[in-house]
Amino acid sequence: AEPAAPAAPEPPAAPVMEQPETVNPVIKFQGPITVKLLAQRMGIRPNRLVTDLMRLNVLASINERVEVDVAKKVAIKHGFMLEYEKKPEVQKPVIKKPTLDDDGEPDRPEDLINRPPVVTILGHVDHGKTSLLDRIRNAMVAQGEAGGITQHIGAYTVDVNGRHVTFLDTPGHAAFTAMRARGANLTDLAVIVVAADDGIMPQTREAIQHARAAGVAIMVAINKTDLPGANIDRVKQQLMGEELSPEDWGGQTVCVPVSAVTGAGIPDLLEMILLQADVLELKANPKRPANGYVVEAQLEQGMGPTATLLIRNGTLKLGDIVLCGPHWGRVRALVNDHGAKVKSAGPATPIKCMGLSGVPEAGSYFKVCRNERMARDAAEAEQAKLKAGQLQPKRKVTFEEVFAQAEAGELKELKVILKTDTQGSAEAIQHALREITSTKVSLNIILAGAGNVTTNDVMLASASDAVILGFHVGKESSAPSLAKHEGVEIYLHQIIYELIDQVREAMTGLLAPKLVERPRGKAVVKQVFDIAKKGRIAGCMTTAGNIRPAYRARVRRGPDTLYEGSIASLKRFQDEAAEVREGQECGIRLDNYGEFAQGDILEFYEIEEVRQTL
Repeated sequence: AEPAAPAAPEPPAAPVMEQPETVNPVIKFQGPITVKLLAQRMGIRPNRLVTDLMRLNVLASINERVEVDVAKKVAIKHGFMLEYEKKPEVQKPVIKKPTLDDDGEPDRPEDLINRPPVVTILGHVDHGKTSLLDRIRNAMVAQGEAGGITQHIGAYTVDVNGRHVTFLDTPGHAAFTAMRARGANLTDLAVIVVAADDGIMPQTREAIQHARAAGVAIMVAINKTDLPGANIDRVKQQLMGEELSPEDWGGQTVCVPVSAVTGAGIPDLLEMILLQADVLELKANPKRPANGYVVEAQLEQGMGPTATLLIRNGTLKLGDIVLCGPHWGRVRALVNDHGAKVKSAGPATPIKCMGLSGVPEAGSYFKVCRNERMARDAAEAEQAKLKAGQLQPKRKVTFEEVFAQAEAGELKELKVILKTDTQGSAEAIQHALREITSTKVSLNIILAGAGNVTTNDVMLASASDAVILGFHVGKESSAPSLAKHEGVEIYLHQIIYELIDQVREAMTGLLAPKLVERPRGKAVVKQVFDIAKKGRIAGCMTTAGNIRPAYRARVRRGPDTLYEGSIASLKRFQDEAAEVREGQECGIRLDNYGEFAQGDILEFYEIEEVRQTL
């Protein structure tokens, strides 16, 4: 037979398109598709995706939005199928306010009415926060401020088409957080003011993070649109990078272009605020005694202690007895935000109150008491608590404290404030930290930025129960003392791997250990003895492993388990035994059980705590 002819060489395989190592044939998207997000989902570098888009005559930066049709073409080129689903309407989270019904009587539904929304203006310095509010309420407060910068907290009520809106004008997010750190949740809606010519600045990012940490709804007012250098699209693009997608770009964030100088866009802004208030369904009962929070307080010459109160529920009237922490008093006068004296103030109304015995802290909770004795006793009790608290160390926001809260089942989230030497380092570390994936515990980077650790960072950490991590940075001169006072720990690192390892260890520490049963031994009941005053004792033969008094015991009779518990006594002959090994006889008395029968099987085991992994 002739030898078989050699097989013809196979033709070279056609070159295939390079694909990521891990290929997911279908990519699902909801909401806006940005270049950066699409590149991450496909596992390629963003600059490579930018090049592909240029070949399709599409010029887009990393944070810019890509049309769905274009994204599908690019995805097919890289071996993916893109499915786009329209983002469903997201229901606004219900912000739980502190319980203010101190008399224990719930509000009747027929007594509830729609209350005005409370709006806080936040943003970067000199972006026109106070000027915008001045335009809304037709008052020139900014001209009276030192250097045009807000030095105090003000609260004002504005009439909008027959409906009221209460505005809080703050000197920045620091005071906003300081109030929240004391447990006060004064606001329903945060309006972030961004200058159209400046764009998003570091303090703008911090303000966004503080509003998110407070859990309030967020709107954006793009101010200074009348200036020649205004670029609204650039601001919206920057908002996309902050995960605040504008509504007209397919997102959920309301963005309104305005001008505090010309008044353009102000009616639209107010209309959107009222629309958000309707979505939140804000209710209050004006027929009950008032309660709420202190916006600001001071000692004024000729008037004594005065406090600007924001009423959350009920109606405050002249002659009411008010309790505010360690201070109390009868209301002698009420002055509204226009300087006029009034006899009463309803829900969501800011009012200046005179008559307290002292100056309360901003953010303090107040309520109306039934009589003077009740108010005086409560104030004295609060004073005693404050004196006792000054002798006790403040709680520590440390990894150890976080672990303790996790063991108590209070949290499964690690909150981190990250400060680095450069913005590039912050982005790199954030990327590395987000690669620590886990379905059991989440990592929440509530703020990441460049620069030293500041007092604002400490206040945000205190209010959010977060830890501060620094990389190649120092601390502001006043930050360590404030951190000590607020009980916040600051961890500084010089090596990035140490920082990442610390976070990974901290996330692992949040997981409650698993309880694993370890079998240790078995015994069979040979005889049962009745001992006076001690109950029934099982005379056993150890058939496997060993038995120790610390083990747990399980009694089985056939397929049934009759008992699980601890060993009350383990003896060999007349002596207590530390251990009984296989093949040895012993007497066993179980805790609160004595219904033994000859032939019962006793199983002995230990419960071990095994540390979980991410």
